[in-house]
Amino acid sequence: MKLRADIVAVYREVHSWVGVVAGLFLFIAFYAGAISMFEPALESWLTPRPDLPAAVSIEHVPDLLDKAFAVYPEAQRQYSIVVSPDATHPARLVWPLGQGRHGHGSSAMMLAALDAQGGLVTTTHKPSPVAQLIDTVHQRMGLPLPHEPAMIVMGFIALAYALALVSGTIVFIPALARALFAVRLVGSVRRKWLDLHNLLGFCSLPFHIVMALTSVVFAFHDVIFTVQGEFLSHAQSSSPHGRHGAGHGGGRDMGGMVAPPYAREGAALLAPAEILARLAQTAPGFVPDTLDYSMRPGGPPGSGPVLRVSGHDPAHVMRGPTSGFATLDPYTGQILWSAYLPGYQSAGFAALTSFFALHFGSYGGAPIRWTYLVLGFAGAFLFYTGSKLWIAVRRRKEKATGCLTDTRGTRFLSRLTTGCCTGCMTAIALLLCVSLVLPHPLSEGGAFRLYHGVFWVMMLGALPFAWGEALMLWLATLAHAALAVIVVLRGGQTDAVNWGVALVALGLTTVLMRLARQGSAVRPA
Repeated sequence: MKLRADIVAVYREVHSWVGVVAGLFLFIAFYAGAISMFEPALESWLTPRPDLPAAVSIEHVPDLLDKAFAVYPEAQRQYSIVVSPDATHPARLVWPLGQGRHGHGSSAMMLAALDAQGGLVTTTHKPSPVAQLIDTVHQRMGLPLPHEPAMIVMGFIALAYALALVSGTIVFIPALARALFAVRLVGSVRRKWLDLHNLLGFCSLPFHIVMALTSVVFAFHDVIFTVQGEFLSHAQSSSPHGRHGAGHGGGRDMGGMVAPPYAREGAALLAPAEILARLAQTAPGFVPDTLDYSMRPGGPPGSGPVLRVSGHDPAHVMRGPTSGFATLDPYTGQILWSAYLPGYQSAGFAALTSFFALHFGSYGGAPIRWTYLVLGFAGAFLFYTGSKLWIAVRRRKEKATGCLTDTRGTRFLSRLTTGCCTGCMTAIALLLCVSLVLPHPLSEGGAFRLYHGVFWVMMLGALPFAWGEALMLWLATLAHAALAVIVVLRGGQTDAVNWGVALVALGLTTVLMRLARQGSAVRPA
C-alpha cells in the first residue's frame, strides 16, 4: 500500500506527540494491569491463612447459621456462604466487619465454622490490601486522585491511546512488508528502538484495540449504562414478555439492584443446598461460588434479604474479573434478575458484558490470564520504547543543528520516562517484598503511602543528575532481584504462586539489568 509522504508525515507527528503525552500513563496502566490479572491469587498468597476447623457440609449450613446469628445477630444484615471452601478460603460462612469490602469501610471479615463438638468457632480475617492497591493503580493510571476524576482522566487518555493506534498503524503500513520482523539490535539507537516498537505494536495490535475501546467504555460507563437503561426500560415496557430472565417475578431498577422480596408469613429462607439444587435445574452450566445475602438499605418494612449468587461458566464470558452473577428469590429459589448470568443475558447486556470480559480476560481460564500478563508487559514496554524512540529522534535532530549536548527538554523527557517507569515497577516490587517480610499484612494506608513514596522518590531521583537514569534502573533491578530471592526463600518449591512470582521477578530482573548496562538506554549515543 502506497501513501503520500506528506500524509504519512502528518500521521507520524500525531502519533509521536499523542504517544509521548499519554505513554507514561499507559505504561503504568499496562504494567499494573498485567499483574492484576492474578489479583485474587496474589491477595490469598499475601494474606496469612486463617486457622479454622474443616468446613461443614452444605447440608449443615443452616445449623452453622443459627449458631452464628445467635452470637452475632448483626451478621444477618450481610453474609456470604462459600459453596466450595478450599485451602485459601476455608470458611463456609463469612460476613464483613463494618461496611465490608464493597463499601467504604474496613475490608476485615469474620469467618465462622463449627468444631468437632458442634461449637461455633470464629476468627477475624483481614486480606492484604496490596493486590487491590495494584489494581487501583491500574485503574487510575497511578494518579493519586479519587475514583471519579481519575476515571475521567483515564477516559481521555484512552481516547488519545486510540488515536495513537490509528495514526501509528497508518504510518507503519507503507513499510509493513520489509520492516515487520527486521529487528536490528545493532547500529543507531533510533533504529533499535524503532524496530522493537514496530514489532511490539503491530504484533499486539488486536489486543491494544480491545484495551483502547474497553477503557473508553469503563471511563464513561455510567453514562453508557444510563442511556442503555433508558432504552431497555422502554423496550421492555412495550414487550408482552417483559425482560429477559425476569419471568420469575421480582423487579429491579437500572442500577442492577433487585427489589427485595417480601417475607412470606411463616415462610423460612430456603436452605443453601436447596437453592443450589434449584439453580442447577434452571442454569445447569453455571457453577456457583458464593451465595451472598444482604438486606437492602432503605427497603420497605417486611422485606426479606436479597440473594445474589456469584459464580462462573467456562463456556461463556463473565461480567466481573472472575465471576458473573444472578439474583434469586431466597424463599423460592427462582431467578429474579439474570442480566449478568453467563449464558442467560439479553443481547444488550451480553454486548456490554463482552467489553468487560475482553478487558478483564475473564474467559478461557488460566491460559488467557497468562497471555494477558505477557501482552500487558509487552504493552508497557511498547510505550517505553515509543518514548525512547521519540527522544532518540529528537537528539538526532538536535545534533544535526549543531547541538553537542541534549537540550533541557530532551534531558527532562528522557529522565522523566526512566523515572516514571522504574518508579512504578520498583514500587510494586517493594510492596510485595515488604508484604512478604512483615508478620502482619500492611494496612491500606500503609500500602498506599509505600507505593507513592517509592514512586515519587524514583521519579524525582532520575531528574537532577546525568547518572540518575542509570541509578534508577539499577535500583529497580535490585528490587526485583530481592523479590525473587525472598519468594524462593519463602518456599518456592511447593507453591505455584511462589513459582510464578519468582519466575516473573527473575525475568524482569534480567530485562532491567540489560537496560541498566546499556549506556544507550540511559544516555545519548
